[in-house]
Amino acid sequence: MKFVILGAGALGSVFAGHLARAGGDVSLIARGARARHLNEQGITVTGLADFNVDCRVITEPRDIQQADVLIVAVKTYDTASALESVRHLEVPVVLSLQNGVLKDIQLADTFGYQNTLGAAVFTSAEMTAEGPVLFTVNQGLYVGELPEGTSKRVQRLVEVLVAAGIAAEESPHIQTTEWSKFAAWVGGMAASVLTRLATYKLFSDSDSAIVCSRLIRETGSLAVKQGIPLEDTPPFLVKTICSVSEEESVEKIREMGALFEAQMPNHRVSTLQDLERGGRLEVEETLGYVIAKAAEEDINVPTVDTCYRLISGINRSL
Repeated sequence: MKFVILGAGALGSVFAGHLARAGGDVSLIARGARARHLNEQGITVTGLADFNVDCRVITEPRDIQQADVLIVAVKTYDTASALESVRHLEVPVVLSLQNGVLKDIQLADTFGYQNTLGAAVFTSAEMTAEGPVLFTVNQGLYVGELPEGTSKRVQRLVEVLVAAGIAAEESPHIQTTEWSKFAAWVGGMAASVLTRLATYKLFSDSDSAIVCSRLIRETGSLAVKQGIPLEDTPPFLVKTICSVSEEESVEKIREMGALFEAQMPNHRVSTLQDLERGGRLEVEETLGYVIAKAAEEDINVPTVDTCYRLISGINRSL
């Protein structure tokens, strides 16, 4: 199976590194200083895995004409230009590791709905200043056919990823999995950027947990309005959080905080990492998408709207 990974940040490097270490045929599209670093020193992963491996690095996407699987791992604000650079690629399977749910629409518009798989990532990593990638969470990549179902190509992809050391599972209801993960991410992303707290701290604090609860519940209500049911995928009990009282949902979020403190005390949402590096934030394609979609569905999302405006202001100042 020939892989092309578009984007050499933390997750792109983790996936490319594991596949290359397993002997897979993988090309990693990178640019600038990151491409030079990878060509000189290879991919270095620390944390949950500890290895250094050489990987084919491509700086000119037109040098690749065909692949079996394209995995998109660029920041959401770079999606349009990144997909344009690989539009020529002949590839029957494409999926995205990006945050949010807009990604599936963008992939389908570029490569065709029939070639696009849904995916939800419960995997985390962080770029270090020195170049190695700190691999912090390997809970899983959930993959499925859109809008639902599984297939032999999904099964084969999952088998290859698992054999390479990446936790992966088939999801027969991938839109449910994607929206449930997205609701949890909205809660964690907005609260972490505004408080700058580690994940376990913002989930554990009684006040920030209330904000997280409202963000999750508003985003979840948008999914339900579109006919997409929610689910509980531990540690993110989104279905439960959206169906109980606010008091009970806050307690569930604080329980998540205790779990993160015990198992992942150093975890930080990727957008907080971007903020601390002075980089752009993933706002319009995530929180902005919720705002736009909520307007279409005539749903009030006041907490998301407030956080969107505050974080947009932060983003403009960077």
